[in-house]
Amino acid sequence: MSTLVTGVTLDSFDRLPSHTKRCRFWVLDPATIQADGESLDLEFENEAWLSMIMLEWGSCGQLLESKGDAIGCALYAPPGAVPRSTKFPTSPVSADAVLLTTLRIESEIDREAHSASLIQAVVADLVNRGVRALEAFGIRRTAEDETAGPRATASLSCSDTTCMIDADFLEKAGFEVVAPHHRYPRLRLELDRDHGWKEDVESALERLLIAASLTMVDIEQKATVGAR
Repeated sequence: MSTLVTGVTLDSFDRLPSHTKRCRFWVLDPATIQADGESLDLEFENEAWLSMIMLEWGSCGQLLESKGDAIGCALYAPPGAVPRSTKFPTSPVSADAVLLTTLRIESEIDREAHSASLIQAVVADLVNRGVRALEAFGIRRTAEDETAGPRATASLSCSDTTCMIDADFLEKAGFEVVAPHHRYPRLRLELDRDHGWKEDVESALERLLIAASLTMVDIEQKATVGAR
């Protein structure tokens, strides 16, 4: 599948995946959600939040498209601009790091390969801007989480299981756990040019792409056998 990754701009908000445009998990303070979250215009809140970050800090997202349709995105920001960043048992985010909040793919096909492409675009943007590290709060999923249904569905309500990034995927992509937790570990990817970040990240992403390709081949072979 031919894809293109571009930076999110003030004009491209409408092209973000449907769930992302209405996601309250990172944008709103949990206290606000409990008080009057149901009455808020969530698309307006998200657009205002992204606009504020872009105007005050700069680029904060990458959009993945295929044939003109958005199939995924990644969002990142200074932790001080993310209301929920202080609410985890592994908070706070390191002072020298940018927080990766969202990594969403709206398809089960080539999920890891697409996610790897977005991570690569995020890293390239931040390194060019002199950022020292990228951190994320990952989630360790349970068997119960995995049976809850597809995570790519746009209509899913916001929760930790639908809006957070798999810790296992982050580790495969080169992140290291810096604050362990059974459910919400905080992970970090060093971006310092003196620490060989480029080779480490490219190697990790290459392994992800190879694994995704092997998975697709296995699926196709099983489908062929089943059709006989």
